[in-house]
Amino acid sequence: MKIALLVIYFAVMVGIGIYCRKHTTDVNGFVLGGRSVGPWLTAFAYGTSYFSAVVFVGYAGQFGWKYGVAATWAGIGNAILGSLVAWVVLGRRTRIMTQHFNSATMPQFFGQRFQSKSLKIGASIIVFVFLIPYTASLFNGLSRLFGMAFHIDYTVCIILMGILTGIYVIAGGYMATAINDFVQGCVMLVGIVAVIAAVLHSQGGFTEALHSMAAVSDPEALNGTVPGIYASFFGPDPINLLGVVVLTSLGTWGLPQMVQKFYAIKSEEAIHKGTIISTLFALVISGGCYFLGGFGRLFSDKLDIAADGYDAIIPTMLSGLPDILIAVVVVLVLSASMSTLSSLVIASSSTLTIDLLRGNIIKKMDDREAVFIMRCFIVVFVVISMIIAIVQYKHSISFIAQLMGVSWGALAGAFLAPFLYGLYWKKTTKVACWVSFLFGTILMCLNLVSNSTGAFAFPTLLQSPINCGAFAMVAGLIIVPVVSLFTAKPDKQMVDEAFACYDKKTPVSQKNALSD
Repeated sequence: MKIALLVIYFAVMVGIGIYCRKHTTDVNGFVLGGRSVGPWLTAFAYGTSYFSAVVFVGYAGQFGWKYGVAATWAGIGNAILGSLVAWVVLGRRTRIMTQHFNSATMPQFFGQRFQSKSLKIGASIIVFVFLIPYTASLFNGLSRLFGMAFHIDYTVCIILMGILTGIYVIAGGYMATAINDFVQGCVMLVGIVAVIAAVLHSQGGFTEALHSMAAVSDPEALNGTVPGIYASFFGPDPINLLGVVVLTSLGTWGLPQMVQKFYAIKSEEAIHKGTIISTLFALVISGGCYFLGGFGRLFSDKLDIAADGYDAIIPTMLSGLPDILIAVVVVLVLSASMSTLSSLVIASSSTLTIDLLRGNIIKKMDDREAVFIMRCFIVVFVVISMIIAIVQYKHSISFIAQLMGVSWGALAGAFLAPFLYGLYWKKTTKVACWVSFLFGTILMCLNLVSNSTGAFAFPTLLQSPINCGAFAMVAGLIIVPVVSLFTAKPDKQMVDEAFACYDKKTPVSQKNALSD
């Protein structure tokens, strides 16, 4: 049954990729689907790129164990701040200005918005360096799950997933990814609801499970004086929980593969509908994942966290489910990982081709050549991420695992503030962007070195890559306006031309605005 479901699932993915080949004749079609993607596809593409096996297996297990049922706040934050507010604040302006510049990537946007070739190249290098380990991390959550379900070697799982993702992305580009994301999103919605219901049923229902959590205390951390803390509203450590909420929610605002979804959306109406769909999707998927992980301690008799790690929590919770539900879970996690992987490899390959090679190393590159080169880089990136994941798994190299952990914080810490202010504030300067780029990446690299070597100690609150990444994002929102006020002002004509796209008149129906 499990194998049959996987075969059907893979056949559908590849079939969609082949069907969408007609959309890949030029760069705009391959990278953005011709900027004609509707609300459902865009919203599901945003949501499935957001939530991968890292969230379902890694974060849900880890933070559910640490914070109990209060970990659900991370899912709520993802829905409100990471989806609803992100769509409202970034959606329309991103779509308008990127079309005005005819930019297909985030580095290309920076280069054209600030008329700086060096800024574009710098941003593309950051994307290349930090997206690769992030891509490799997607495979991590699958190892124990596949071992539990199929008893097959993790390497086989990685190779199979990488090859199939590569096939449909190479064949159909962004449109194939978007349609597959919709299918994968539907699988995720059904799967997470079914799994939560089954796990809670195994514990006697929601009320009984909550009562059992209320009886749990952690003597080592709390000296046994606060029983029930893991069933409380804010959990045992609300400050660090806030760091998780900020990093996993606000971080989407600065991640290239997430923001790129707004480049491709079709219309104003699609943005309105997409906002609602994306928010509800995140509430169910992310809220459901963290809610499920919050009951992990009820299974503490079946696992050893010190020996097995946090990644063992969710698979242990699911190991007693019927075969049909385990099959659904496997397809669910594969869906989450393959959708995110496809978004990442398109973002990486398009950035390297359009922002680094085109016009710099290869002076003349037409669209047909660019699409071919992007397809080649997709193969390269998938292979590299597979190798990193296999090496990390086989040899348990902690440095690689930690590097994966800082990727999100480095990318969002570097890009969030410059991108946001670039859309809204005419006085944002090129120097301010550079300072934000350097601050976010250097801070996260220093955090990585500190945690890996112990050569120096970070402040206690920032030792966690989660908190450090959240700090980098928030600090960038302060750094960019402050530096902009004390550095050379941008050329007024250049800025006015950039923002002129917002003043362009467009007719609307009378249900949206009354005529004079």
